[in-house]
Amino acid sequence: MKKTIALILTLALAISLFAGCGSKPADTAGGTGGTNTKKYKIGILAPAVTHGWVAAVAYYAEARSKELSGEIEYKIETSKNAEEMTSQLDDLMTWGAQAIVAFPQWQGMEAPIKKAIDAGIKVVNFDIEIAVDGVYRVAGDNEDMGVQGANYMVKKIGKTGTVVILDVPTSGSVAQLRKKGFVDTISKIAPDMKLITYATKFTREDGLKDFADILTKNPKIDAVYSMDDETSIGVLQAIKEAGRNDIKVVTGGGGMQEYFKMMPENKDIWIQSALYSPAMVKDAVDVALKVLKGEDVKKVSIIPTTIVDRDNYKDYLDENSPY
Repeated sequence: MKKTIALILTLALAISLFAGCGSKPADTAGGTGGTNTKKYKIGILAPAVTHGWVAAVAYYAEARSKELSGEIEYKIETSKNAEEMTSQLDDLMTWGAQAIVAFPQWQGMEAPIKKAIDAGIKVVNFDIEIAVDGVYRVAGDNEDMGVQGANYMVKKIGKTGTVVILDVPTSGSVAQLRKKGFVDTISKIAPDMKLITYATKFTREDGLKDFADILTKNPKIDAVYSMDDETSIGVLQAIKEAGRNDIKVVTGGGGMQEYFKMMPENKDIWIQSALYSPAMVKDAVDVALKVLKGEDVKKVSIIPTTIVDRDNYKDYLDENSPY
């Protein structure tokens, strides 16, 4: 009898072990419900800080990566030029990155990014467009920023007047698209508007210096189409120092907290910003993760433009924002 019971127990144990060997643990990569702790490896390439907006890109990229730390491992690299970014891209490939979020501010990144794609790495291009097949892209709508700026300006000053366009040729497609949207729209809705174009840069120092010179050359200006909040801060300082009261609208772009706070303080000038938030990079990180998970993701994700002025600026104040 004892031998029979022992035999039954042995057979039951064998069946149990066999059944266990045939089952698979749940795939919990990126989850918390199982024992598999495998994480996706995502690298992030950003420019070194040359502008408050750029600094905020790295900040938000890391913030989102930390929020996803249960699902991803990440490395963030910042670079001063295309050569350094290329070297860092190679480092991320050696590290084993499965996806790379790249913010390529310089020409010459096409070949390195293609190399990564050819190696099977998913690449999400943030903001500046790069001509490489196979990349995913997340960006704001630069051209629509110009369209919205033109509509806003005409609403505030009417269909005639003198408008200074502050172009930034060194920013490549960013300024090209913003200017195109503005000029094309003005030509349709206010063809008699006088447009004068000057070159500057995306810094308050250049905005101040260049616009001070512009003011001496133009005794009457009705509005300023500036493409960047930091440039606009310099413009407003130049207007104040010159004692000018003819300018009724100054636009901007980016979403700078300091600029938002200036909006209600300037009662005689409508200060506007076409929101192009650096926080969009969070969406780029999310796209990288979704692609690695095999989810269906659009190749191009364009974030719509939002206009901020003294009527709604309180809705966009963020004490934790670095920009």
